[in-house]
Amino acid sequence: MEPGNHTHVPEFILLGLSEEAELQPILFGLFLSMYLVTFTGNLLIILAITTDSHLHTPMYFFLSNLSFTDICFTSTTVPKMLMNIYMQTKVITYEDCITQMYFFLLFAGLDNFLLTVMAYDRFVAICHPLHYTVIMNPRFCCLLLLVCCVLSFVQSLLNSLLVLRLSFCTELEISHFFCELNQVVHLACSDTFLNDLVMYLVSGSLGVIPFTGILFSYMKIVSSILKISSAGGKYKAFSTCGSHLSVVSLFYGTALGVYLSSAAIENSRATAVASVMYTVATPMLNPFIYSLRNKDIKQALRKLLS
Repeated sequence: MEPGNHTHVPEFILLGLSEEAELQPILFGLFLSMYLVTFTGNLLIILAITTDSHLHTPMYFFLSNLSFTDICFTSTTVPKMLMNIYMQTKVITYEDCITQMYFFLLFAGLDNFLLTVMAYDRFVAICHPLHYTVIMNPRFCCLLLLVCCVLSFVQSLLNSLLVLRLSFCTELEISHFFCELNQVVHLACSDTFLNDLVMYLVSGSLGVIPFTGILFSYMKIVSSILKISSAGGKYKAFSTCGSHLSVVSLFYGTALGVYLSSAAIENSRATAVASVMYTVATPMLNPFIYSLRNKDIKQALRKLLS
């Protein structure tokens, strides 16, 4: 293989979570079950919201889009992993790898932005309740969703196009179960300074700015809740954002844990195992969090299933 021309790269090797043959059926069963639960749970949330007119509000509009994004986010990685285990192969073509990387970054970014917008929605609902319907009107909600999609599209396209300029050598093994951007970039023979610079600037911005917005929103929310005199009023106000706060904690907590573990541990296989938490486990748990902690979703699901 010519090291100077990336068009000669036919395929990458995904090493997966384990190379032990006896573990492959267990991994296949486990991830198939998690994927089916994720797909079914998030689909039920979407159907419950779309079929119940009482849930046609900004909060549930963004929740249904979050559930759709979670389905797509998981679908970019798990089906390919399951197919590789079933076919007893570790190969992914160069084109499929770039495509998978693009859609993974797209839906990960969209997840991030939607959680930020949902925090803003709760901020307006609790801190400015009298102006809520005026501020969070349907046109503004659609505009916020469009901005989230455009920002996600731009950052994923930018990182993916920068990978296309790289040249790869003969070492094409990725110690992961999907084409993770950082690992693919570090397989390149050519200079990766621009890729690293953009990758860290974009990931830093996408991590710090939305998370700061979420923190600011919840600081204002907590401040407003503490001003409520009755205990019942405080509980009712907090219950409207408790599910979202749980999902935010799970998403950012697992992502931060993977980042810190990858920085502290040189073993990339251990990092791949840790990344299962935010790539598979978090989208799977989101429907349970919203259905168990939200009375309106519970009622809509009962009505849908009956």
